[in-house]
Amino acid sequence: MAMALPKLRFAPPQILAIGYATMVLLGTLLLMLPVSSASGKSMPAIDAFFTATSAVCVTGLVVVDTGTFFTSFGQTVILTLIQVGGLGFMTMATLFALVFQRRISLRDRLLLQEAMNQGSVEGIVRLIRRVLYYSLAIETAGALLFTLRLSFDMPFGRALYFGVFHSVSFFNNAGFDIFGHFRSLTQYTDDPIMNLTSIALIVLGGLGFIVLSDLADLPRKKKLSLHSKIVLSTTAVLLALGAVVILIFEGSNPGTLGNLGWGGKFWGALLQSTTPRTAGINSVDLTALHQATQFLLLILMFIGASPGSTGGGIKTTTFAVTIGAMVTMMRGREDVVFFRARIGRDRILKALTIILLSLALVIAVAMILSATEDHDFMLVLFETMSAFGTVGLSLGLTPELSTFGKILIALTMFAGRVGLLTLVYALKPKKNFEKYRYPEGKIIIG
Repeated sequence: MAMALPKLRFAPPQILAIGYATMVLLGTLLLMLPVSSASGKSMPAIDAFFTATSAVCVTGLVVVDTGTFFTSFGQTVILTLIQVGGLGFMTMATLFALVFQRRISLRDRLLLQEAMNQGSVEGIVRLIRRVLYYSLAIETAGALLFTLRLSFDMPFGRALYFGVFHSVSFFNNAGFDIFGHFRSLTQYTDDPIMNLTSIALIVLGGLGFIVLSDLADLPRKKKLSLHSKIVLSTTAVLLALGAVVILIFEGSNPGTLGNLGWGGKFWGALLQSTTPRTAGINSVDLTALHQATQFLLLILMFIGASPGSTGGGIKTTTFAVTIGAMVTMMRGREDVVFFRARIGRDRILKALTIILLSLALVIAVAMILSATEDHDFMLVLFETMSAFGTVGLSLGLTPELSTFGKILIALTMFAGRVGLLTLVYALKPKKNFEKYRYPEGKIIIG
């Protein structure tokens, strides 16, 4: 009698990590095909792995120029990886299940709950349906606007192709572009249509589908959830404050915004304030920015987008709760309160844990790269923060990374996209419940 093999059972965090890793592997193999490269030659495995990881993790860091190195097939592979990676492979799997009218099991719902960072499985399938509807509608609108504007600069068919690619890329906060020669949007610095469309796609993709769903229900419910209020207010403050600071620092810099009119300065500052929120596009030369501005971008990249979105970073709610805890302590109060609602102590501890884990990862990777890569530390730190936040902005270091550097940055992108806590839970999925508590001790802090 044949011995039955044990059935492997993985926890939701493990399945998510394995799923993203599988997509990276598949993307690597497809990008290595000669048909993917304009030269007709197979792409080096390390470069294909780096590009596939960047696409799946919706980052945008590239070792080759996407617009000139890849064929239409290769660019389509990248675009597919961006879409699946941005919405999440579980969301796409649910789409196929709904199309073929397959029942969504409880285990599938638990996976979706983990993927969307929800507190329960209640209404999770309905949320996934909305994710798909909203994504299709927003990406279609963005593609039409891009196509109409670009049709003045190129044939309509090419404009349509460019419009679809950049709409999907920008909404998913990926940062990949096919304008060629690493130009991104530098030729449209003062173009209101290109800038406004790009900013709208980035912000909508970065708010999170929970917030988009809440906004869609606003006319009926007449109120927003606490989560949506914190996300919207924090996002607005960061965008406005970032734009003002960039305008102050770069308004007279001839290498960036100094030679532009007030309209160009406004759009340039606003886009540069928006794009570090994990989008990865730029309309000015980042290497020409003052170091103070580059440091501001580092901070914005670290904060990133919002939970349940296509972006990375520690997330706006984590940042807001931590700032709220600091203000509460400084004012001598006990509870962290937002919009007349108290934030639970477990949420505060989780926010602090995410920040400390993220800082530890960024510091460790930057220290290692500073030892292995012969480049200025600012370039190394900027690259590391961009990879962790799945942003895609670079000061030019990416193509010059060593093989070890590419692997380390790729792993950092993967950790930033999947989430550090998810990876920790994937390595140790079982929770240890304490049977007893030690007596409280007192130490001096500060």
